[in-house]
Amino acid sequence: MTTIICGVDVSSQFLDACVPQAQAHRRVARSPEGIADLAGFCRQHQVELVVLEATGGYERLVHALLWLHQIPCAVVNPRQVRRFAEGLGVLEKTDRLDAAVIARFGAVAKPIPQPPASAAHRRLAALTTYRRQLVEARVALLNQRRLLEEPVVLASLDRRLRELQAEIRRFEEAIAGCVAADPLWQALAQAFASIKGVAGRAVAVLLSELPEIGTLDQKAVAKLIGLAPLANDSGKRQGRRPVRGGRAGVRSLLVLLASLVVRHNPDFAAIHARLIAAGKPRMVARVAIARKLLVRLNAKARDVRAAFPAA
Repeated sequence: MTTIICGVDVSSQFLDACVPQAQAHRRVARSPEGIADLAGFCRQHQVELVVLEATGGYERLVHALLWLHQIPCAVVNPRQVRRFAEGLGVLEKTDRLDAAVIARFGAVAKPIPQPPASAAHRRLAALTTYRRQLVEARVALLNQRRLLEEPVVLASLDRRLRELQAEIRRFEEAIAGCVAADPLWQALAQAFASIKGVAGRAVAVLLSELPEIGTLDQKAVAKLIGLAPLANDSGKRQGRRPVRGGRAGVRSLLVLLASLVVRHNPDFAAIHARLIAAGKPRMVARVAIARKLLVRLNAKARDVRAAFPAA
């Protein structure tokens, strides 16, 4: 049976909706009243799924309010939609045309409806993102400091470094409090930290940027993060299988953690040594360890979630 899909092009002021099966279009304001009108439009045409592009945050209100109106929604990657349009030969770009293309993309890709994040998860994500930005600013100042000699400038820069470090500590305490306030997160944090080398900061990033952990099988979670080797064969040629795409922040974190877990966990060290002995480049071995680590974290999360059936 064909799913009735409504594609919605989101801008700062307007929402353009299209239901191709009914050849129906609607433009509404990007406001609570306009979204209520859009929900009525979807019910009128018996829409089963609304597909939105991620548009730098403008889609968040639409996503949240449509779910409140009991309209399932999925948010998709705009780059994928644009490439899909180009593959169809659709080179023109208008809001109404984009809505139709998004709907056609949804019919082919069949994205899974994604409920909006809870207030607690949005807070944790905001805290971890800002902490990362503070750390990046601190690293930039430390790099700048190496080239400075003027005492007045050094004194000013050192004062800013102290302020940044104090701010980082405050946000780390806030993140720890946020995790401790949620029984599921607290149990997941304890399970993750049982792997030597996975510290509290890494746990917070996993909880905020990978909320699906423990709900997917090992192949799906590896592909979601971009740690699944991608086939690159054609005819008689068998190319190297790279890893790419997915959630770059989590992938970078896991690759960084790979060197730590190899150092502190004999089973990971044995796998790493076996890969190196087989002639694998060190970076290939490190990515393989990152994938093994992700699979183990996912298994631990699955076991924890079994004790929280409502989560």
